[in-house]
Amino acid sequence: MNYPGQSVASGPDAQSSQQQVLLAALEANRTLLLQRLQTESSLEEVRRLREEVKVEAGWFCSNTEDVTWSFVQECLLLLLALTRHLSEELERFQQTPPPPAARRRTPELAPPLPPDVLSVAQQKTLAAALQFVVSLGVCPYLAPGVGVPLGRRSTFGALVEKLVRGGAEPAGGRRLLTTTNVLLQLAELSTLATLVFTRHLGDVMAALCQLGYQPHREEQRPLTAEECRLCKEALRNLLGKVYQPIIIKELLILQGGPKQVEITAGLGSAPAWLRRLCGQLLSERLMQPNGVQAVVRAVLEGGTGGDSDWRKCDAVARILVACPQQSTSADAYFRNICPQILELLHFKDKLTAQQFQRVATRAALSMVQERSSFAQQFLLRPLLAALQRCTTASNQEDSQVAVEESELTRCVEDVYKVWVVGNSPSVSLLEALEEVLPVVFTLFCFTKKNVSHLRAPCQEILVWYLRTQKRGGGGFSLHAGQRWRSQTGLQRKQQVIKLSAHISDDELYEKLSGEQWRLECLMQILSELKDSDLPGDFFLELLQELTSWAAAADDEEKEDEEQPDVAAMTLLEVEQQLLGGAERRAQRLVLLQVLAVMVESLQHTELLRRTSQVVDFMVTLLQRACVGLDQASGPRVGNPVESQTLSMGMGLVATMLSGPQVSADDYSSMSKLLPALQTLSQQHPDVFIQELASNLRGVIATHGAYRPENLNTAAGSSSRNPESTANHINGAKTPVSKLPASSAGSTRGSTSDPPNKPLSDWLLEACDPDVPTRAFALRVLNQKVHHRDPEAVQNQEKVLMLFLENLEHEDSFVYLSAIQGLAALADSYPDRILERLLKDFQAGPSLPSSDRQRCLETRLKLGEVLMRASRAMGEQHVSVIT
Repeated sequence: MNYPGQSVASGPDAQSSQQQVLLAALEANRTLLLQRLQTESSLEEVRRLREEVKVEAGWFCSNTEDVTWSFVQECLLLLLALTRHLSEELERFQQTPPPPAARRRTPELAPPLPPDVLSVAQQKTLAAALQFVVSLGVCPYLAPGVGVPLGRRSTFGALVEKLVRGGAEPAGGRRLLTTTNVLLQLAELSTLATLVFTRHLGDVMAALCQLGYQPHREEQRPLTAEECRLCKEALRNLLGKVYQPIIIKELLILQGGPKQVEITAGLGSAPAWLRRLCGQLLSERLMQPNGVQAVVRAVLEGGTGGDSDWRKCDAVARILVACPQQSTSADAYFRNICPQILELLHFKDKLTAQQFQRVATRAALSMVQERSSFAQQFLLRPLLAALQRCTTASNQEDSQVAVEESELTRCVEDVYKVWVVGNSPSVSLLEALEEVLPVVFTLFCFTKKNVSHLRAPCQEILVWYLRTQKRGGGGFSLHAGQRWRSQTGLQRKQQVIKLSAHISDDELYEKLSGEQWRLECLMQILSELKDSDLPGDFFLELLQELTSWAAAADDEEKEDEEQPDVAAMTLLEVEQQLLGGAERRAQRLVLLQVLAVMVESLQHTELLRRTSQVVDFMVTLLQRACVGLDQASGPRVGNPVESQTLSMGMGLVATMLSGPQVSADDYSSMSKLLPALQTLSQQHPDVFIQELASNLRGVIATHGAYRPENLNTAAGSSSRNPESTANHINGAKTPVSKLPASSAGSTRGSTSDPPNKPLSDWLLEACDPDVPTRAFALRVLNQKVHHRDPEAVQNQEKVLMLFLENLEHEDSFVYLSAIQGLAALADSYPDRILERLLKDFQAGPSLPSSDRQRCLETRLKLGEVLMRASRAMGEQHVSVIT
């Protein structure tokens, strides 16, 4: 409400003087009005209407000595006269027949305006009259705490507040009733209702609340029971006709409102009866259809999306979660409210959608925490219903369309908003999400093959869920991964067991390729967890499971080899025994496939981020190596691949121990390796591995006090690129020393010592299809070239051809060994070898068996050879290459 903003001087004498001036002005204007009505002929119609209204107004008092009330009475008479005049004119306008259709179609003929349409100047004059009526005839008679005091509205309002007093309670109540009734009569005309309610709705509601509901002593009651009933009915009608967000905002102001809503900041405390009444009325508004939306709009409309608006969103969410005392039951309240909260998630307007989604998300999360049972029943289940139906349909072989695409899209987007954007993980939320997580993952796999807007939210949901899984210790279990993997394994297992069923090769291939694709999608999800230990923990759990199966493999193989006494068994027992073995083998195939895909898809820096994870990995590796050592002819003894793997793994441990930043916690973590290292040092058939295991055990047990000389040598054989692994784990700034050429043969495990074998054997092994055997043979030939072995010198052409052939091999272990060998040949025989290498580098590989489609890749490898050779020879031979 706006009032004249003239400045008011301070001090009691100045204020008293201004009050006298104001009273004199009111009386002078009233007298002037009456004189003009009597003397001016142009105002004859106004005088007639005023007299008619005055005769019907039983509240008019002509002999009152109250100047302000006399002024208000005249304003009320004029407003009623205006209302009667506009109503009569509007009735005649509506009874006038419309112009002919031919005239209405002419472009220059505008439709006539209704007579109740006011000009801008007329609206301004009418607004001033209403302002005086409310300031002098309503606000002074409101009880303390009811409505916004005039003194808080403007300096002019403070002056009027001191000028006009409510007087005796019965008289003040009658005057308030009179003014309020007149304003309601004005509001019956739509044109005047707009002016009344856009500026003075709160004052009218405050007056009706006081007139209808304020408790009084019987002897001080200003109104009759019938008048109170009519005021209550008028209030109800008013609340039902006006735009609900405006009504709710005014009720919050009348109530004194929750401080966090920031609508009622600075207002005085409302009386208890008014707070109870407003609370009841607000609850009724909230329980109506779209009531939640109306409450949110009442608080947030006109906001800019700033920090204050976000605090309002949180405040509204807390209001929605708190069941009002006026509600019949909490069950009925949340049954009505929760669907409306979910609807807040579906607005399209950008600013409105952000605010409404914030309210809905905060309300949902608060309800899950504070009202878990109601949230599960009325909020989470309806929200996840579409995904739940997909889960049910997946278990039915001949199911129809479970859910429409639009409904599924809305469901996924709602889950993203509540779970991911809300980002408040709790047990209830996680359990609810876990039930539909396989469907979300299946949907993500489908969208990866197609263009879909659901791919990003599905991926974000899966990544968010995995990030919330904070488990620790050696008994870690990746629940989501196990569920997805078990689902994959179950389907694969059923396929293996039911191979006897009638299924075509194409159908089987399609199913198997589908499961492979699901695994690749799971790896992509895990690769997004760059700052999480969860992929590594999952990988270690799979390795531990593989180790436990390896330990039980011998007993199971013996059981499978034993011929069962079929004659003594029923058909069901025979079928169960046969299917049991197939089921175990299918599970192992699935496990091996998951491990293979993880190793291929994820970098080692993603799988093993912490020292403890590397230690757990080595515990699993060493435990697998110990399986069967107690048997003289164990299945794994003498296996060169597993011996090489064990040697590389132990070299990794040596690399970790050689780092400059091995802490006491690292040594404590590595103590888990001691039992397996002791077993290997005593029972492994390879002397080198026995010695290395004994040395590592001594270093770990003494926390580095004992350190053998060959520890760094063993560290160099940890992997193809041990420096990167060691630097990643230990944070070392300098690379670990590399493996000397003389010690390369020691990693061969149980094979013979390289110098004792003729060169022809090594040349044959360099053509072996087994990658580890071929790579090791190339390394030995590299050593022989480096040490100018007589046999290697005599057969340097064969060695050169062998290195060039292996340069085109796909495995990096092989072609890197070939690059080293060619660099050694170029260093030893630069005149002859460099010419051949330069020719192939410029024109492409010249071998008859060379793959022309991979010519560029081979030339890049030759460039690496030339670069290494130039560095080894120094500046004096660079001119030969250039």
